[in-house]
Amino acid sequence: MALKIRLSRFGTKNEPHYRVAVSEARSRRDGNPVEYLGAYNPNAKGNPLTIKLDRYDYWVSKGATPSDTIRSLVKRSKRAAAAAATPAPATA
Repeated sequence: MALKIRLSRFGTKNEPHYRVAVSEARSRRDGNPVEYLGAYNPNAKGNPLTIKLDRYDYWVSKGATPSDTIRSLVKRSKRAAAAAATPAPATA
């Protein structure tokens, strides 16, 4: 069973919202997922992606392949989290 981590749309017309889902590669885009990992709102300001990074890493370690969009969104999210965790240097 090949798994993919991809976006599943659930928004209305002209108001897209997406869920980050782990699902079988041959299933429909909006079909039954194995697990939901988070949500993505492309119209939101700031960080539009909310995702459980520990579960994302778990599924990737089990062999699930993220889509190109998910890969870039998670990469950006991890970079933003790392930047927020490091304190800014004090200037005198």
